[in-house]
Amino acid sequence: MSDTPALPATGREWHLLSRPVGWPEPGDFDLVEAEIRQPGTGEVLVRNKYLSVDPYMRGRMSAAKSYAAPYELNKPMLGGAVGEVVASNTEGVAIGDHVLHFGGWREYATVDGEKAVKVDPDAAPLSTYLGALGMTGLTAYAGLLRVASFKEGDSVFVSGAAGAVGSQVGQIAKLKGASRVIGSAGSDEKVKLLVEEYGFDAAFNYKNGSVYEQLKEAAPDGVDVYFDNVGGDHLEAAVGRLNLNGRIAVCGMISGYNNTEPAPGPKNLMRLIATRGRIEGFLVGDHYDLQPQFVQEVGPWVRSGELKYRETVVEGVENTLEAFLGVLRGDNTGKMIVKI
Repeated sequence: MSDTPALPATGREWHLLSRPVGWPEPGDFDLVEAEIRQPGTGEVLVRNKYLSVDPYMRGRMSAAKSYAAPYELNKPMLGGAVGEVVASNTEGVAIGDHVLHFGGWREYATVDGEKAVKVDPDAAPLSTYLGALGMTGLTAYAGLLRVASFKEGDSVFVSGAAGAVGSQVGQIAKLKGASRVIGSAGSDEKVKLLVEEYGFDAAFNYKNGSVYEQLKEAAPDGVDVYFDNVGGDHLEAAVGRLNLNGRIAVCGMISGYNNTEPAPGPKNLMRLIATRGRIEGFLVGDHYDLQPQFVQEVGPWVRSGELKYRETVVEGVENTLEAFLGVLRGDNTGKMIVKI
């Protein structure tokens, strides 16, 4: 094993104590002081620098069967993280390397060295590997280009457009020749950001009135692609404005994540028959084969400033839960990041 610099004996990590019903409560969680485990064969110990909190984590707090295994009770929760290797017992990863891994929600993580992806802090800020150049960026790229089969000239509607995924969907669509890009967001400030900084052609605050009527005004000629992060009335509105052979990529439905009863579906799905429309849900994990292409195409856009990104940064591991609840409330603009 490589020589290990002096490290504290313990570090803080978040545990799930009970499964939330409806809106998560602070009593469902606990910040625990835990022993730092030195890496075994094939493992590395990472001092985390940035943690990711994302809407999908709400689903993992439930015991219901889903695409990702539920978090275990009284065990550290998981999530994307990037940090510095402080001890290594695996070939190819050295002390001082920076890696992307899935041992988030804690200060120190001992992880499988083969699953720790080395990243270059000189090529881009470390936090971007959790957002613009990370899972959220790839989600936007794969969902728009592969799942929704975007093509030049398409009109694109994005819900949750000021979030980490939505903001990149709209910008990638513009960079690749969309005829019109429309976004919805939850505040007038975010609407202004979409148009003035991210280059959306139109945007609206869904809290200001009927989503369908606002979308109709923003997209008088309908939409060819809808990228869904919200569900509910947004999905119904998009179906109502879908053009012939329109495509809907369902990435998330945050409007229903804390519901205790099933949310009603769109009332107008029959319209898909006339429009020959298609709705497809997807998970980014099914599209990691696009990662090299994604980094090759989007990396230069990020570095040149052609693709802009925002981060909402919360300081301190002790504030990770509040940062996560902020994502569910829509407090963040762009990617929500916890800086340790």
